[in-house]
Amino acid sequence: MREFGFELSLCAHLESAERLVSRQLGGHVHGRRILDTVVVAGDIPARAAITPDRIPTAAIESDAGTGRARYWKDAFDCHPDRAERAVELAVERDFFERERRGGRTHVRQTARYPEWVDRVTAIENKPDLDRPGDLEAQLRTDVSLALADEVVLATADYVTRAHLNRIPEAVGVWRFDPDSDEREVVREPTRLPTDGPGIERIEGRPGRTDVRPVTAAEKQSARTRLAERAYAKGWRTFDYPPCAQCSPDGDGLPHCAWKGRPVRASEECGSECDGYEQAERAAVDTDELRAERSPWEPAPDGFRRHQSGLDRFR
Repeated sequence: MREFGFELSLCAHLESAERLVSRQLGGHVHGRRILDTVVVAGDIPARAAITPDRIPTAAIESDAGTGRARYWKDAFDCHPDRAERAVELAVERDFFERERRGGRTHVRQTARYPEWVDRVTAIENKPDLDRPGDLEAQLRTDVSLALADEVVLATADYVTRAHLNRIPEAVGVWRFDPDSDEREVVREPTRLPTDGPGIERIEGRPGRTDVRPVTAAEKQSARTRLAERAYAKGWRTFDYPPCAQCSPDGDGLPHCAWKGRPVRASEECGSECDGYEQAERAAVDTDELRAERSPWEPAPDGFRRHQSGLDRFR
């Protein structure tokens, strides 16, 4: 199976009522690293009660609490443009309330942001270990940065001792069979020190690797951003092929009956495919599927109305 189908099948396998699954998320601070799959565990209902959308990190880290509203510029320690954008998004997504006082905008949180993330697992999907690419360097970056609590390599291949010796010892290894939906833990991951500083690989060239220190505060901010994006995005972010051969399965995977596997519509479906039969895209409510199979809440009651009612006591 190609990596795209492998990744989707693993996401479907991991999805449950106790954790969030997302894919293709930025797992970096200063560099550029895209994590294939991210699993977040913790007090997800506390986060789900606020909004189904991503809350801007700047709004979460601001001094706009749930008490008396503050002048928005005094509540942020960042560039005014970033702060203004964060205010607009936070208000739109029901995390902030906004009011005018003396011609100036004041803001406050509708609810206290919870400490809801207990564990973040970053998974690198490599179904074929014979084509590792930059696998070792990527995994070493993930371990030295320690943005996630655990790093795992997922593969469909038989894992040899030589394979294990080529990757950092802290990296866990799973062998996953998309056809049988069976997952074997070849090696458990080591818990990483997410609350301290880290080292991030920025660029690698023959004979030289550029790295950059990352402070604990920078890492915590990036970790919050990663968890928020995972909560809001999920993993069903693909398009369904406009083809009669596309028959989504119960998990919503874009399964192609002609190829016998999930396909990426943008790369593998079209008139150049011998099995292509033009048709309307399959109608799949991916939000409904996600709500049924995970703790993500698409329409929480929210806190805006309740918090606004306290104004009369000021």
